[in-house]
Amino acid sequence: MVLPDADATFEPQSPHVSRSDGGTWLGHPKQLRRLFSIEMWERFGFYGMRALLILYLTKHFLLPDHEANGLLGGFLSLCYLTPLVGGWLADRYLGSKRSVKFGALVMALGYFLLCFGGQQGQPYATIGGARYDVAQAPPATPLAVNEAPQTIVMNGRKLTIHGLPDGSVQLLGDGGQVAKTVSADAFSSGADRSAFYSALMLLALSLIVVGNGFFKPNISTIVGALYAPGDRRRDAGFTIFYAGINVGSILGQAACPWLVNHVGWWAGFLIVSVVLFLAYILMQFEGGRLAGYGEPPVQQGRDRAPLIYVLTLVAAAVVWLIFQNVMDAPEPSGSTIWEYVAATPLLGKALLAIFLAAVIGIPIWSWRVGTRTEAQMMLAAIVLVVFNVTFWALFEQAASSLTLFADRNTTLELFGFHMSAAATQQFNPIVVVTFAPVVSLLWLGLAKRGLEPSIQVKFAIALMLVGLGFVVLAWSGQFHNAEFRVSLWWLVLTYFLHSIAELCISPVGLSMITKLSIARIVGMMMGVWFLSISVGEYLAGAAAQSASVQTVGGQVTNPELALNTYLHTFMTGGELTIGAGILLLALTPVLKRLMHGVS
Repeated sequence: MVLPDADATFEPQSPHVSRSDGGTWLGHPKQLRRLFSIEMWERFGFYGMRALLILYLTKHFLLPDHEANGLLGGFLSLCYLTPLVGGWLADRYLGSKRSVKFGALVMALGYFLLCFGGQQGQPYATIGGARYDVAQAPPATPLAVNEAPQTIVMNGRKLTIHGLPDGSVQLLGDGGQVAKTVSADAFSSGADRSAFYSALMLLALSLIVVGNGFFKPNISTIVGALYAPGDRRRDAGFTIFYAGINVGSILGQAACPWLVNHVGWWAGFLIVSVVLFLAYILMQFEGGRLAGYGEPPVQQGRDRAPLIYVLTLVAAAVVWLIFQNVMDAPEPSGSTIWEYVAATPLLGKALLAIFLAAVIGIPIWSWRVGTRTEAQMMLAAIVLVVFNVTFWALFEQAASSLTLFADRNTTLELFGFHMSAAATQQFNPIVVVTFAPVVSLLWLGLAKRGLEPSIQVKFAIALMLVGLGFVVLAWSGQFHNAEFRVSLWWLVLTYFLHSIAELCISPVGLSMITKLSIARIVGMMMGVWFLSISVGEYLAGAAAQSASVQTVGGQVTNPELALNTYLHTFMTGGELTIGAGILLLALTPVLKRLMHGVS
């Protein structure tokens, strides 16, 4: 979120202001207030669910880290990919308004289905090829850290599982004596879970992905339609609109974990479904205020909407199959790039192939059909798009490895108050809301002095800040307590750095695309921009998989091993991303020439 110029709202009104009654809201078309509310509730739902999802998968369904992180990465990547299709269908057939309403209903159904998770999975351990059921007292609340001992019965004896830092496991008797030591390769864990409820959970995620594709691009399109061409209030209006995203995010990431802990998993997802239905009601019963905005295009013949709605259900089934393939994908068995690619699910292969085709094919096409200047500017845009992938692959650890790290290896206390790991994700929107005005004023102040960083320098700063956030978190390991937990303040600092990084790259990226792209393919380049985020989301899941640790029943077998695994992964990712930022800084003179004065 970037604040507009201070006097932007005092510009002359355009003829496109609130055709329902001619009034304004904060100096903008009055319809913006309703669209602000709709977006706020939708983001409440999405980010509230996002805060819970990795913990729902690992604590309730008892998925191993590798599967849970892979599924989450696939889910978030598709959430950024499907809007390309949803936007196209709206432009050609449905119109933005019908698309938003349909998307809200489909997502509400998906969130509602998440309420039905069945019984928690039943954990088991496999030792030397023999299977043993694992018993463990339930946690005080669904999101609470469960430190109760895990036991198995072996040869009539009740033994407690105790993991060691090298990955091996000790089985302890009543007095704490070691009854048996099991090597890491002879011990594995799993869980029995309902096939029906597991399939229902994947269907719920599939519906959310498809509904998001209809909702996400088209609500913004309606906002843009409120302003006539040349109306200088447009940027300020989008700033207000995007504030709704952060407000909804903060509320959702606070309310949903609270409901889960005090009522149950179903309550955390039910409130999400309810607010999405509320978003639908606000759009459906808008009292004519949005008449003429986002209407369907004029079509010859029969309305295609019913067919599109039916095909959406087919699309949800396809997404379900994609998710199933992601979950079934084996862990890479070797260390070479080819072995890793071979183990990559179909979704990963498809995303990477499409992205490579775009970043190679578009510059070649530009050289053939455009002027030399246009081709060079397009090449610069593609370079920045590639670096954007790196940013999101690290930044989006918030939904996966950072939340698991918070749950397993931080104290989860601030100012004497205890919080759940899910609630830590709200640090990001809180920082964005608080410091967006500061960053905006900083850029304005530097611009007046002719010192504002160029687009590529802002990208580089973002990369180095997001990398520094992980390096800082890796340093925290030196200050762990006896339970191998570090202060939650380290995570707060990481989120602070990441959020400032987001303010340096996210608002700048879309503007960069519009400035550097050849005019007749700017829409396609916007699609490539969102494709780069989609690829980054997928790679975020893959990176989180590298931080996977051994768990039994959702509980790590050894907190020291978990801490060391997370910190090593964070340091590696942080160093690589800082290196990417430094590389981009080194390329700045070259990019400056290619961009021909665009900054």
